[in-house]
Amino acid sequence: MKTIFFYLLCGLLGQTFLMAQENNVIMKVKPKEINDVLTNPGIGFTTFQRFNGDDLNEGIRWTEGLPIVYQNFDGDLTNKNYPQTTIAYFRVNWRFLEPECQQYNWPMIDKALKTAAERGQTLMLRISPYEAEAEKDVPGWYREMVGPEKQQGIAKWRVDPEDPRYIKYFGGMIKALGQRYDGHPDLESVDVSFIGYWGEGEGSHLLSDPSRLALINAYLDNFKKTTLTFQPLNGDAPDPGVLVNGTNIAAYWPDGRNNGTGTQMRNLGWRLDCHGDLRRSEWNHMTDVYPEDIIKSGMSEAWRKAPVTLEICGTFLSWLQKQKYSEETVEYIFEQGLKWHVSSFNAKSSAVPKEWRPLVDNWLNKMGYRFVLRRFTYPSVVTVQGQLRITSWWENKGVAPIYKDYKFALRIKNTEKTVILSTSANILNWFPGDIVHDENLYIPHDMPVGTYELEIAIVSPVSYEPKVKLAIDGVNEDGWYPMGKIEIKENKQ
Repeated sequence: MKTIFFYLLCGLLGQTFLMAQENNVIMKVKPKEINDVLTNPGIGFTTFQRFNGDDLNEGIRWTEGLPIVYQNFDGDLTNKNYPQTTIAYFRVNWRFLEPECQQYNWPMIDKALKTAAERGQTLMLRISPYEAEAEKDVPGWYREMVGPEKQQGIAKWRVDPEDPRYIKYFGGMIKALGQRYDGHPDLESVDVSFIGYWGEGEGSHLLSDPSRLALINAYLDNFKKTTLTFQPLNGDAPDPGVLVNGTNIAAYWPDGRNNGTGTQMRNLGWRLDCHGDLRRSEWNHMTDVYPEDIIKSGMSEAWRKAPVTLEICGTFLSWLQKQKYSEETVEYIFEQGLKWHVSSFNAKSSAVPKEWRPLVDNWLNKMGYRFVLRRFTYPSVVTVQGQLRITSWWENKGVAPIYKDYKFALRIKNTEKTVILSTSANILNWFPGDIVHDENLYIPHDMPVGTYELEIAIVSPVSYEPKVKLAIDGVNEDGWYPMGKIEIKENKQ
């Protein structure tokens, strides 16, 4: 009799299990991919000496190096004839940040950071030592200290960087900048810039090792959180009579900070300031400098840990009107940038010609990261304090990872309760190609039973607000992507 009862009980339990299995369907979601240009953090075009909503430069010229000028803002963030951006890039010369010795114009930087945030941007910053024009020389007090400009025998040098006073005062300004702003949430990155017109590094390979290291370490020692981007080549043009072949960047770093491959370089990014230069067939940056020197500099794999940012050589209008580039030439230039894993591009806030806008939009859809959620599964029924088993298959269709430590999260929401569950996914490692993330999450003990909407997003680790637009259809007004409904039941165990 006991045996019959045992089998009867097992049969009843088995039937209950089967019914639960039938009711608890594994929901499989395959979102629809979209081809929209996505405006996402840290990637795409930058504004230059401007913010979102400002008027563009007219013609083929641009301005830089001067104190930040603010246009009248009418509340419209639209960039006419230019992509929307998440980065405002400014270059300001040393003399305008330190008008008096060790008296710094911090309000200028503070206002720029605040304005960028208000316009939906972060601030990318370079403090250049000097430019060619007299009004863009080193600070007046420093010129008075070191005396009239002397012919250094090196193009684009205005002062002697071997003078210990240059290291003391220019390096001291960088130290003060880092101590005040390192890790600021609205500071996207800072250029490592210390010699040559516009801070482009002309002749930097001619510096003595102690001077070179002291100037670079002014950045390394004081910017430990904010991304630094370095120009690994010898500037924007060849030194007279010297073949431009780059300097092995390993020579810059003491104490084993770099192994020569770019993979252990304090996660420095790199930049080029003349992307698209094909002006001369006998010599130009695109075919005679960049491809070879990116490798020789040891920076070819740096994109895995830190961003690559490029700057247009001239402007789009100069490409069209002066160089008379064809669509095929522009497409070639863009393809080279993708090959180098570009994340952001400074087009100098100069209008994009209408005929090239499709090429630009296609480039933007590949620049940096672009996350497509291919498949997402979850159980239709879970219990309080029970497991929520999710699987996800993603594809990064861009050419680089994301460099901000955002989180892949789920939101479970109805009229009574909203809970956000952060996954353990490390999206910094979501490189181009396929990504799989599966995980067991847990329903909180105080979750009311009922039917909920299940949504996903990539969010800030602090505010848990969505930060990254996905290349899939269906985003709601909060920036979350609905996956379907889920029922939460009591845990009767």
